[in-house]
Amino acid sequence: MSRNTPPEELTGELKIEKPYDEAAGLPAIVASFKHVLHGTGTGRGWKALIKLNQKDGYDCPSCAWPDPDGHRSAIAEYCESGAKAVADEVMTSHTASPVLFQRYSVEELLQKTDLWLGQQGRLTQPMVLRPGGTHYEPIEWGDAFQLIADELHSLNSPDEAIFYTSGRTSNEAAFVYQLFVRMFGTNNMPDCSNMCHESTSVALADSIGLGKASVKYEDYEKADVIMIMGQNPGTNAPRMLTPLETAKRNGAKVIAVNPLREAGLLAFRNPQSPRDMLLGAEKLTDIFLQVRINSDLALLKAMCKILLDEEKKSPGNVLDQQFIQQYTSGYEAFVKSLDQYDLNELAAQCGLAVAQIQKTVDLFKHTPRLIICWAMGLTQHKNAVYTINEIINLLLLKGSIGIEGGGASPIRGHSNVQGDRTMGIWEKPKPEFLDALKKVFGFEPPRKDGFDTVASVKAMHEGKAKVFFGLGGNFAMAVSDTNYTAEALRTCKLTVHVSTKLNRSHLIHGETALILPCLGRTDRDRQATGEQFVSCESTTGVVAQSHGVVDPVVDTLKSEVAIICELAKRVLPNQEVRRGQLNWDALVANYDLIRDLIEQVVPGFNNYNQMVRKPGGFYIPNGPRVREFKTKDGKAHFTINTPTYHDLQTGELLLMTIRSHDQFNTTVYGYNDRYRGIYNERRVVFMNPDDIVNLGLQEKQIVDIHSFYAGQQRTAHRFVVVTYDIPRGCCAAYFPETNVLVPIDSIAEKSHTPTSKSIVVTMTPVAK
Repeated sequence: MSRNTPPEELTGELKIEKPYDEAAGLPAIVASFKHVLHGTGTGRGWKALIKLNQKDGYDCPSCAWPDPDGHRSAIAEYCESGAKAVADEVMTSHTASPVLFQRYSVEELLQKTDLWLGQQGRLTQPMVLRPGGTHYEPIEWGDAFQLIADELHSLNSPDEAIFYTSGRTSNEAAFVYQLFVRMFGTNNMPDCSNMCHESTSVALADSIGLGKASVKYEDYEKADVIMIMGQNPGTNAPRMLTPLETAKRNGAKVIAVNPLREAGLLAFRNPQSPRDMLLGAEKLTDIFLQVRINSDLALLKAMCKILLDEEKKSPGNVLDQQFIQQYTSGYEAFVKSLDQYDLNELAAQCGLAVAQIQKTVDLFKHTPRLIICWAMGLTQHKNAVYTINEIINLLLLKGSIGIEGGGASPIRGHSNVQGDRTMGIWEKPKPEFLDALKKVFGFEPPRKDGFDTVASVKAMHEGKAKVFFGLGGNFAMAVSDTNYTAEALRTCKLTVHVSTKLNRSHLIHGETALILPCLGRTDRDRQATGEQFVSCESTTGVVAQSHGVVDPVVDTLKSEVAIICELAKRVLPNQEVRRGQLNWDALVANYDLIRDLIEQVVPGFNNYNQMVRKPGGFYIPNGPRVREFKTKDGKAHFTINTPTYHDLQTGELLLMTIRSHDQFNTTVYGYNDRYRGIYNERRVVFMNPDDIVNLGLQEKQIVDIHSFYAGQQRTAHRFVVVTYDIPRGCCAAYFPETNVLVPIDSIAEKSHTPTSKSIVVTMTPVAK
């Protein structure tokens, strides 16, 4: 058994059933209440649920899907995924108190499953692992802060420290965090976006001037065509199914592009709709294109070629020539570049027929009201930035950006991951942001780019970074190349994790390690001037307030804001602002003061304290939404992108990592993947039946999965073969168990996102 990865034993209880052909419905209701009421108590669990995503409640700690702009359900403005996340946070039946750490050594805890670790409940007290120690021990808050300060002061350079951020961090915490880190003297601020939608941020910033969605929530309901690419909304963003259902009933057509035939792409039985519950689910997808893994760029290029052919047949009726002429650049070069591609070859690369692609284009060739949305099925490939650029090419041809019912819509995977970037959590800050910090706070911020996530791991591994500070998240399990990442963390002098619950990253530690327990999104945050609220930004750029609604499980927890500001006092005792001393205690006592500072630094946050108190919050400025493109020439850019062809050798498959229905990111809630028909097991590999036969394997056979990169073999041990509807030459398995297969150097061009969705692998049977 590896010390770095989750235990490799199989449960021995795998049950395989027919995959679902619809999402939600009664099973989702049952699952939601089962998770929430188990371990929380009826009163506490219900109180948390009823306020989830309400205007006077709190923002879901799960995904970043936006709340409706208008009416919200008073009964349940949440989904099964959100309910599980809330249940995980408000659990009171267990607490991970010092008694737990006294009972189990770090080595013993490493042998436990990720599910077991999470089930131990909320952390209650700061814990320290001393050099050479075997058990975490309690430590007072003040001593913990001083330990961190002493270690940071001992560094030869601030750049020897890494300050990581998870997406659940609020705007207020993110802002004071980046302020503290830059006052300390470094831009080493990797975040979870580096591992998911960094490719989106890079591509959209280059092509349309802003790395965010150009659509609003209401645009989904006004679209004529919605194309969903590389995304599984039924599991990863279930509330997205509601506007999709509304769009369908308004006459919209839905196109799904994905290697796996997912329940949430096929049909939706709305649990709050008597019609759906009595008469059946609403069919969502009109055309399903089951493409090979990482062939999306070829598909989009084929669509663009067909659109140009259609424009030649009916000039002025397919492309928006006025939009192209007024708002874009690079059109002629882009059109010329398409001449080198053969439509049949592009279709064959996708595993489709030209007729299928033509039929798809026919749905949107005469309307600009086209939304294309995507997630990590597109962003975690070597050519991810270029694929997303090609999405923009298609939308620009149609004039679909900056109109109602049209636009680019990346679906962010973690609540407030987008807001953290807006607040300055970025290793490559823009000069104007740093200039604003200098003007408001009177210090010279570091100008050199910091380390992103992959670069941070390499820096730790090479001994160039000696302190790791993680604000939330499960870093060791989230990053690629699990064993390499673990080795990197273990070279550190100090690792610190600010967390709500125990996870494996706490057990893969530096010479000294700290766990600092913090309030969660559901917890009431009481400070010196009264109860505080925080704010978060959704995937469509809405900033809204979030109030905790339940009492913390213990009184010893601190908010993320309090932890950061207390640490800043210890590390930066002499820092002053231009107009007087920066009072960190005052910021903790009253978060309005933090928002006043944000207003002075971050564009679009004028009258922040007033705007955020409006029910439902406010949209921050979005140039592409109004056809203002903040690129170098003020135009949206057509780009020239080359498709990638994976020439697999005999015995090789292309593997994509996926999420189970019983998990959110690295948090595992159970061993069932209901929609895919998998029960009681996570170590499974989904394969095409022909590939199983050709490789000499059998259903339910146990295999080791291997990847080869730069002369090194990596292995994920003991996975059960499962027959599934996936294209030949492709396979899929859950992360984080298969992160061990992704080489640390295998990253997307430009964005440096790990290539977790296209890993060349082989398989060998495991002897019984």
